[in-house]
Formats: sequence, structure tokens, C-alpha cells
Amino acid sequence: MKRLWLAIGTAFSLPVLALSPQAREFMEITQALEPVQCEKRQLRRAIVLAEVESRNADAAKLHSRFAELDRDPKTAKLEKRLAELEPMLARSSDPEDLRAIDRQRVEAFYRCD
Repeated sequence: MKRLWLAIGTAFSLPVLALSPQAREFMEITQALEPVQCEKRQLRRAIVLAEVESRNADAAKLHSRFAELDRDPKTAKLEKRLAELEPMLARSSDPEDLRAIDRQRVEAFYRCD
């Protein structure tokens, strides 16, 4: 039974080990930023809806909340690092890097809604 659990654990950990260090860092930062990105996505929708419905006061409040999220130094630092890693990953020789990052983004998208 121990061998079975060991085999299962190894099978699930191998894809993570196969990623480049840049891909692992990118995924860690993306996971850390997920709550902020989710809130921004929801704010964008709410802003558009408020603007379409001509609720200017609500739209202004939502815009200010969005700007507040962008001004957060911790978030800005992480987003800057993501921007630095992105070109490196585009040139990655490991095809699994982009697949893993894409899978993480899709999962995050559905968790947010």
C-alpha cells in the first residue's frame, strides 16, 4: 500500500519538477496575485455595467477601488516581476512550461467566477 501512495505522489509531483525555475516562479507569483486579479476582473465587469446603466457615482467608486489595487506596492512589485519573466518563458525550450502556466490560468479563471 505504501508503494501505491508513493507512486501516486511521485506521478503528481513529476510535472512540477519538470518545469523550469522561471516557470515555477511565474506560477508561484500568479498564485499569490490570484485574489487581486480576481477582484480586478470583477471590478472591470462592475465598472462596465455601472457605465452602461449610467450609474456614474458607482462607476467612480469602482474606478477608485481599481486604482487602489494598482497602487499597492506589493502587488506592483509582483506584477513587475511577472512582466520580466514573461519574455523568458516565451523563449523557453521546455514545452511543458507554457502548458502548465496556461492550465493554471484557466483554473484560476474558473475559481474566480
